[in-house]
Amino acid sequence: MEVHKAVLLLCLFRFTDVLEAYIKTDGAWIVKLPRSQYTVKTVEDCAVKCNIETSFTCRSFLYIEKDQDCVTLPANSKTDQILRRMSAALYEKKEYLLECVNGIGTDYRGTKSKTKSGKTCQRWEEKFPHVPNITPKTHPKADLESNFCRNPEGDKGGPWCYTTDQEKRWEHCDIQDCTEDCMQCSGENYRGKISTTASGLTCQRWDSQKPHNHGYIPSVLPDKFLEENYCRNPDGEPKPWCFTTSPSIRWESCSIPRCTTVSPTIVQELTCASGEGSSYRGTIAVTVSGKTCQEWSSQSPHKHSNTPENYPCKGLDKNYCRNPDNERSPWCHTTDPETRWEYCSVPSCGDQPIPGEPVIPEGEECYEGDGSSYRGAMSETISGKKCQFWTSMEPHQHSKTPQNFPAADLRRNLCRNPDGDQAPWCYTTDPTVRWEYCNIERCDSKPGTQEPPTNPEPAASPSTSQETDCKVGNGATYRGPTSTTIMGVTCQAWSSMTPHPHLSFNPETHPDKGLESNQCRNPDNDVNGPWCYTTDPNKKWDYCQIPDCDGLKCGQPAVKPKRCFGRIVGGCISKAHSWPWQISLRTRGKIHFCGGTLINAHWVLTAAHCLERSESPSAYKILLGIHTERATESSKQERDVSKIIKGPAGTDIALLKLDRPALLNDKVLPACLPDKDYIVPSDTECYVTGWGETEGTGGEGFLKETGFPVIENKVCNRPSFLNGLVKEHQMCAGNIEGGTDSCEGDSGGPLVCFSQNTFVLQGVTSWGLGCAKAMKPGVYTRVSKFINWIEQSMKEN
Repeated sequence: MEVHKAVLLLCLFRFTDVLEAYIKTDGAWIVKLPRSQYTVKTVEDCAVKCNIETSFTCRSFLYIEKDQDCVTLPANSKTDQILRRMSAALYEKKEYLLECVNGIGTDYRGTKSKTKSGKTCQRWEEKFPHVPNITPKTHPKADLESNFCRNPEGDKGGPWCYTTDQEKRWEHCDIQDCTEDCMQCSGENYRGKISTTASGLTCQRWDSQKPHNHGYIPSVLPDKFLEENYCRNPDGEPKPWCFTTSPSIRWESCSIPRCTTVSPTIVQELTCASGEGSSYRGTIAVTVSGKTCQEWSSQSPHKHSNTPENYPCKGLDKNYCRNPDNERSPWCHTTDPETRWEYCSVPSCGDQPIPGEPVIPEGEECYEGDGSSYRGAMSETISGKKCQFWTSMEPHQHSKTPQNFPAADLRRNLCRNPDGDQAPWCYTTDPTVRWEYCNIERCDSKPGTQEPPTNPEPAASPSTSQETDCKVGNGATYRGPTSTTIMGVTCQAWSSMTPHPHLSFNPETHPDKGLESNQCRNPDNDVNGPWCYTTDPNKKWDYCQIPDCDGLKCGQPAVKPKRCFGRIVGGCISKAHSWPWQISLRTRGKIHFCGGTLINAHWVLTAAHCLERSESPSAYKILLGIHTERATESSKQERDVSKIIKGPAGTDIALLKLDRPALLNDKVLPACLPDKDYIVPSDTECYVTGWGETEGTGGEGFLKETGFPVIENKVCNRPSFLNGLVKEHQMCAGNIEGGTDSCEGDSGGPLVCFSQNTFVLQGVTSWGLGCAKAMKPGVYTRVSKFINWIEQSMKEN
């Protein structure tokens, strides 16, 4: 009985704890010899194979669930190049990624290879310049590979190595103690567990919105490691900080000492801007308008906190252009007292120039063939993840750069197919997911278009036994008849083991997944949709081409918008009817003066300040289904206002009830409302539309659009920006450098954000200090704070 208990406990430990020693990255692959390959039932079995590997020291393993393929490796992301591979997952042992020591460091397996005095370590198997008496052969369990610092015999001084200096046989290495809670540089990579501020306040959890609402959401910003309520630095402050649990103090810096035992991390010095230009170390010291840069160590003419002391790893030498605080590109404070700062004209490392970046041309709504020629503006993956910039190496190192693929148009973080994959893709900003295909349809896979019904009924919720030949979402509920892959190959029966043996997915293991025959299914919730094992002996499995069941829905226009990165002030003209929820609020004389958003067939949402001219509903007209301000389109719908309901006192939001319902079609469609109290994450790309003032730059008379990022209120309320004027029920969006904004005549109009193939109304255009001015982003009423008010008002009226 006791033996059985011990075996049971061992099994429980094996399958519940074995993966805790590993870090997982989806879509990653390492090509390395030697390697061992096994067929296993589960990923836990593969981890056990790695743990007991005898052929070499196993540092990681690869697992392909659909193939039940397990590959154990002596390599990891620190030692070998990581490649892309669909449906593969790389699991790396944490102990081999750790770059600090516990105790005297006998178990240290990091990659430090320099001594305390800066000497390079000699390889352990080499005999020059020093003949070692400790080698991989004499100490086979000490992991004496390459020239990494190790402590094979328990030296009390910690890890050491033989040096390449003939005068110095060996020396200890300078490696941080794992228990030392300190930060390097400005704490951008601080992962400690301090959770109190400098004044002793307890930190608010990052995944909580109480007592302070914020846009630093852990699930959306996984690269920022916003864990528990630990101090972090996600936005380029001089040191880690947190929101506090005190309702009267929104946020405060934390008191974390700098590590004195470890030199600041030195980034690769570049003389061109890669990504956001944080690695730029060139000598340009003039802004885009020709102004001379102020020295970083000087406080005249502009006082600032961007000093070499606050940012010791950002190369703030003299007055050279740099990017210490995660701006869009290198910049500097200027010597002009009237101009606090400006961006610099720094050459880009193979990408388009950053300052004055050109508007992305109107992109395709779909891709042809394998998408190698796709030049659209999509920058979101099929699961909704934001794409990493092609010029950036964070969070994923890669070789798909504009320099290496000059003909692939690898601009910004736009979806592309530089290497001839089956569809456009990108690296993601999620450290745990290396890459994914993008949320773009193939042109020849789109179902034939037809005129939508003029007033469609709401789509019914999909049943769990959906038998129509279309899919909802990722197709987990698909039970249709399709049984061929995207390449036209017949599917293998799920119960068959020929030509491909498999154990994970069959009618017995997944009795409720519809695996009775050989139809395409999605038993593992693959984000790319239904798939099957194939009858082609050379191709174990592949995806199936199943169309979406989605019909006409809120936030999903029939004509896909340009989603241009241009600007309203300056005139990026929209595609006609691509923003079908946009309305024109007019006087009785039909003169446009404000915008608004259709939220259902009966109601429009706008800004309260647009209604100051009259309290009477009869003073206003609403036009829908138009693209030109002249409103000559045959699709125009004209409605009177039957009721005005203004928002709570001190807020800039109002509801307008139409005298009769709007006729919903492909040119008149509501935007979706957000979830109650939802906070749009920082840097989310959102879009504003309107017929507003263009300040003489062209495009007058046509609906215009612009895309720009949401700015967290914490940043927007900095003294140099809007100085605390933005309230909790409001939000900021725009480009800090200016040039992109809503303007007079756009008031009341929509700020929509794209998520999961849907545009959601997150803001109502409210106010701004001028139009498109630097450091003065637009302010919008945060719609999610008014969901209860909106629903109650519509219900009662």
